[in-house]
Amino acid sequence: MKTSVIGYPRVGVLRELKFATEKYFKDAFTKEELQAIAINLRETHWKVQKEKRIDFISSNDFSFYDNMLDTAVLLNVIPNRYKKLQLDSLDEYFAMARGYQGEKGDVKALAMKKWFNTNYHYMVPEIEDGTEITLIGDKPFKEFLEAKSLGIETKPTIIGAFTFLKLARFTGEKTIAYYINDIIRSYSDILNKFNDLGTQWIQFDEPYLVMDLSEEDIHLFTRLYDSILNEKRKTKVLLQTYFGDIRDCYGRVIAMPFDGIGLDFVEGKKTLECIKEFGFPDNKTLFAGIVNGKNIWRNNYTNTVNLIIELKKYCKNIVLNTSCSLLHIPYTLKNEDGLSEEYKKYLAFAEEKLMELSELKRILSNSDSVFTDEYRENKKLFNQVRCYKNENVHTAVSALSQNDFIRQPNFEEREKIQKEKLNLPLLPTTTIGSFPQTADVKTNRSNYKKGKISFEEYVTFNKKKIAEWIELQEKIGLDLLVHGEFERNDMVEYFGENLDGFLFTEKGWVQSYGTRCVKPPIIWGDISRSKPITIDYSVYAQSLTSKYVKGMLTGPVTILNWSFPREDISLKDCVFQIALAIRGEVLDLEANGIKVIQIDEAALREKLPLRKSDWHSEYLDWAIPAFRFTHSGVKAETQIHTHMCYSEFADIIKDIDNMDADVITFEAARSDLSIIKTIREGGFKTEVGPGVYDIHSPRIPSVLEIKEALFKMLEEIPGNKLWVNPDCGLKTRGNEETISSLENLVIAAKEIRKSLSE
Repeated sequence: MKTSVIGYPRVGVLRELKFATEKYFKDAFTKEELQAIAINLRETHWKVQKEKRIDFISSNDFSFYDNMLDTAVLLNVIPNRYKKLQLDSLDEYFAMARGYQGEKGDVKALAMKKWFNTNYHYMVPEIEDGTEITLIGDKPFKEFLEAKSLGIETKPTIIGAFTFLKLARFTGEKTIAYYINDIIRSYSDILNKFNDLGTQWIQFDEPYLVMDLSEEDIHLFTRLYDSILNEKRKTKVLLQTYFGDIRDCYGRVIAMPFDGIGLDFVEGKKTLECIKEFGFPDNKTLFAGIVNGKNIWRNNYTNTVNLIIELKKYCKNIVLNTSCSLLHIPYTLKNEDGLSEEYKKYLAFAEEKLMELSELKRILSNSDSVFTDEYRENKKLFNQVRCYKNENVHTAVSALSQNDFIRQPNFEEREKIQKEKLNLPLLPTTTIGSFPQTADVKTNRSNYKKGKISFEEYVTFNKKKIAEWIELQEKIGLDLLVHGEFERNDMVEYFGENLDGFLFTEKGWVQSYGTRCVKPPIIWGDISRSKPITIDYSVYAQSLTSKYVKGMLTGPVTILNWSFPREDISLKDCVFQIALAIRGEVLDLEANGIKVIQIDEAALREKLPLRKSDWHSEYLDWAIPAFRFTHSGVKAETQIHTHMCYSEFADIIKDIDNMDADVITFEAARSDLSIIKTIREGGFKTEVGPGVYDIHSPRIPSVLEIKEALFKMLEEIPGNKLWVNPDCGLKTRGNEETISSLENLVIAAKEIRKSLSE
């Protein structure tokens, strides 16, 4: 029995790639220096896997920004607006990822979306009518040879042809059908080139197979791979799926000429059932995803061993695999000095999961696995009882009734009351919440955590920043202000640190997109709120201005979805514990004079099951009520906002409306404002603020650009329901670009406001 890893984290244990890339963006690093960092990281990642005796190590899982973007560049799917800049290949790549504004032109970045049900974001390939899909890149081949020069045989991993086409955006009249022959030829060329290099295995990632598939989808998939695999080659092909099961096409897939098939036994609820019903061919290898690539808890060896024993009844050749890429978890526990061994023994990050694979390999190679040390120690761990229960929380959650999820009066009455009380102008301007986390802000927080400054000094600095930005917002002319969130490291981590029931890492960074990394909290036990969290800063900010300042909170669903959840209770039970805590904060903000409260649910869609049949039974029927519970107790005149980013909302737009917020702001800039038509067609009652410019790009939008976006919105959304705002928080941007962008936003809103009143 052998072991395999679908993919490995790439930003570096200490985020070396992030910092090097950001230096390159600022012209503080040369291309050669950046490439040197990349080479070193790849070597480190391959060697640690080899040291842990992983048999199938991936190459080409590294990326400077995103693997979907890498695949687009590999296949010449580069829109003309980037080619016209006449940049070198690396800068053209980054222009696609981040946009470009300079002497050679001004172009927006590609759209960015969530990668299935994760907190990772991918760049959406854009296929224009004039695009010629053909193999032009060499990255996968160079990295394969790079590993081979180190004495490490890898299986190159490529986003599969089917998933690439299904996730791409077609901007002209031509559809998938037009490009089928080109994509077949390109992937055949990839296979042929690897075959010539003597590659033993190649991995095609096809996560789209776990989605709801139509017969047309299945026909497309089979047509693609029957043709790609038509030619006999020595290189073996692994079809790798993850994030669920492939129940819609399992029977057809196992009959196709793949040498190996990777299936997910963690999130794939029906994977074992499919194997029992249809069997598994003796001439193929099952890459069994049994080590969770998305959560950080230790593997229960007893359960895994029993599963493999059951699988052996149906499968002749089994490789122990991760359930998905380890990209979605931190690197290693080795640097977590702040966590006691009592906690750490229950946890496994990427490097520890490599060890789990190796231990499971030894256990399953032993004819009497119960007598191996690893098995006995693991069984002992899972027989222990962890202390995590809070009876008061359980009592409060169990006492909830239907009335607790209904806010009175209804939306229409509240809207009239709020317009009168708040007296905001037509097309009110605001931001999503955070302002730039500049070096001095980060230093202040770091010095406080390290004990270099007192709490009073820490607070004094934050209040000075708040005062500066309240004054700046008034000068810019924004209508509804925010305090800037200078005290917050991350919108989820900050709340987790101030609630009971969470654990935190020091170096547990996970890539979210590009150079953006987050440190998800770990939900260890029952969650409760023992003290107010945001009141002092919110009240202070409000005292500085006669304009309204939003109280800023993170919603329960987002806190849950952007944390590593417990596995011993349901997600539903966990989210209602968090909702109970956030509700207390909402009511305290209101009691302290805060008239507008934003409860962000940026990650609402993130844990939405990938199959529509499971949406309500497994998620929306508790996710939407959890949000409603947080604000159902406030007065009619208190305006509740929420924010959502980088998701597709069309198919759940009515559920979003049922959250019963007063105002919802959406990411919209990178998706060409596609949300606005959905809002109109869905009869959306809630007031909305689709983002008028993309904050994930360093570009400064012009007044004309913002006005054009607003005119487009006004074609679908009544002016009395439209807000004007960026598409997300501004913490990752610099001061200068933030101020300039907001100045243009306010000018655009005022000019259109004036034209509407004439």
